[in-house]
Amino acid sequence: MNRERFVIKAVTLACVLCTVLAAVSAAALDKKDKTVGRLLFGKVLDPQDNPLPDAIVYLTNTRSRAVKTYIVGPDGTYRFPALSTATDYEVYAQYKGRKSETKSVSQFDDRSQVYVDLKVNTR
Repeated sequence: MNRERFVIKAVTLACVLCTVLAAVSAAALDKKDKTVGRLLFGKVLDPQDNPLPDAIVYLTNTRSRAVKTYIVGPDGTYRFPALSTATDYEVYAQYKGRKSETKSVSQFDDRSQVYVDLKVNTR
């Protein structure tokens, strides 16, 4: 009788441990998938769609308020790789004292690559 109780307890404990490990593994995979991996890229353009070299793009993490910047090259392109997919961001460009509209990138947007053009009125 004691041996049967021991076996039942051992099997029950093994089942509980397997369930806990499966839940932890699933949560870790889910968190990993939602943590890093989004690419935000685009161009900074004038109203006639000409690139604005040396414009500065500002990317703000709306949760932490941390700001990243990117100085665009001759073709007007910018890129922010490895962004968290579990965070909202705001992005805008500045060129010679003029600012574009602020655009939002939502955590609910499930695209792994988000393309956003930023237009700056240069007049």
